[in-house]
Amino acid sequence: MKLKLTLTAAALALTVGFGAMAQTDPMVGGAAMFPTKNIIDNAVNSKDHTTLVAAVKAAGLVPTLQGPGPFTVFAPTNEAFAALPPGTVDNLLKPENKGTLTAVLTYHVVPGRYDRKALEAAIKTAPGGKLMLKSAQGGMLTVAEQNGVFWVSDAKGNAARVTIPDVYQSNGMIMVIDKVLMP
Repeated sequence: MKLKLTLTAAALALTVGFGAMAQTDPMVGGAAMFPTKNIIDNAVNSKDHTTLVAAVKAAGLVPTLQGPGPFTVFAPTNEAFAALPPGTVDNLLKPENKGTLTAVLTYHVVPGRYDRKALEAAIKTAPGGKLMLKSAQGGMLTVAEQNGVFWVSDAKGNAARVTIPDVYQSNGMIMVIDKVLMP
């Protein structure tokens, strides 16, 4: 009986161990996001973030987002950019609009590493259940949770839903969102 119990415990331990080893890195835009890579090195592989990556390159923010951070990036998808009024993205990508583009992009970046647990804890103590985060651009973002879903609102009241939370990076966190926020 004692031997059978020991063997069962050993088999359970192996199963749990192999299960942990089989965990995969989160997928974003069809690509695995590796926590050992930085924000840019992961984002360039996401087919859902080609517009964001092109904008980051045009704004000259690649070195910053490859830096030590930590940063939390609320990363709009290609669909989010496509939902902007016609011509908005093309206009922002023009060299003469680099300042505006930089402001829009850095509005999506918050200094620090905010994962689901950190946001939940901060929201619980925030007045009215709404967490105010200062973006790298200097403007404020409001984060709230409703039925287990995080919502990020800009200063104009536009809300983006976090569709993929907790994408860990070596220099921060990516939270995929479904809308572009505007300062």
